[in-house]
Amino acid sequence: MIGSRFRAVLGIAAAQLRHERGRTLLAIVAVALAVLATTILASVGYGVVETGQEKFDTSGRDLWVTGGPLKFSPGSVGGFENTLVDSHSVADDIEQREEIQTAVPMSFQTVYASTDGEEFQTVVGVGAPARGPSVNVIEGSEFSTKDTHYANGTYDGPMSHEIVIDERTADQLGVEVGDSLYVGGTLSAARQNEFEVVGISNTFSTFVGSATVTMHLSELQEVTGTTDSDRATFVSIDVHDDADVEQVEREIQAEYPSYDVRTNEEQLEATLREQAVLIASGISLVAFAVAAGVALTTNLQFSLVYQRRDRLAAIKAIGWRTRTLVAVTTVKALVVGIMGAGLGLVLTYPGVAVVNEVAAAIAGFEGLVQLSPEILVGGLVLGVVISFLSGLAASALIARVSPLEYISR
Repeated sequence: MIGSRFRAVLGIAAAQLRHERGRTLLAIVAVALAVLATTILASVGYGVVETGQEKFDTSGRDLWVTGGPLKFSPGSVGGFENTLVDSHSVADDIEQREEIQTAVPMSFQTVYASTDGEEFQTVVGVGAPARGPSVNVIEGSEFSTKDTHYANGTYDGPMSHEIVIDERTADQLGVEVGDSLYVGGTLSAARQNEFEVVGISNTFSTFVGSATVTMHLSELQEVTGTTDSDRATFVSIDVHDDADVEQVEREIQAEYPSYDVRTNEEQLEATLREQAVLIASGISLVAFAVAAGVALTTNLQFSLVYQRRDRLAAIKAIGWRTRTLVAVTTVKALVVGIMGAGLGLVLTYPGVAVVNEVAAAIAGFEGLVQLSPEILVGGLVLGVVISFLSGLAASALIARVSPLEYISR
């Protein structure tokens, strides 16, 4: 008995869906768009976290010491205000600790680069020792010497004039190992500083997501005019394998209370917190898409019930139970939800590919948007929930239809 009634409800629901193809299609599209917006933005968030964690893990560093968030300074040379001062001294003092293997100051600045000293392009200048096991040189060699120009803070040691570039810079400027580049924080400084390209490495470009040229920190400070305060973006620390990273973090933080000392995970979290406005905007878009999907599907269900209220009254009058009509409406809503969610999930794959292309072109990170089984399951559940809510609202309207009110007319 129950089985036959259930089959009857399914048959009636299917017949009504076929009869109301326009409304059904519109409801499916509404659910699909809500699911698509949610899965795409969730994939962006998931991919950002995964990519960021991967970059920090592959950096070979355990702790990061910063003087606060990296600030833009459009009117200054380099365009960035690096907030960690006396970076070489800070790194040397930290490296004296027995738990520390290496402590390296690093800086990022926007610089001008040119092959002929006439036509320049802006790239990210990285002040870092492009040598050691954490640097992957795919062509040429790493730096042949240490940072001799710093000379214990005098900045009068010989400059190596060696530079390592990434593949994107090589393509943009049309240079290879052995060629020369003019690099500086201003056009005048760039024309006065010629560097030899000794190697090609994507190590730092994959970390910052931009075309990069890497030179010794003191040489970057020299060509950008920041030698007075010895500024850097951060000091990266590698501790010995048998050391307690969190304990070392607490001890360094106590010694340098004016700086921020963070682990890889904490540094990633801090970076994401700095993008709170962008994250909030993404969440708002998801909420708007879900609300729009619920509103549109509910409105369609309401309009259908309202237009058929006289038929529903007549059906009730001949003995149909309200719960049977509610069941038909609920089944229709669930079918719409499943179909809409399925369409949204199908569209998610090309959507992710498109967003990845845009992210690679703008931010320089490839594969930034990543899907996961949890996101796909969540999209399916969301589609069903949206339609179920609309069906529930329509069912309440059906329950209020009175046969006597319409038959007496």
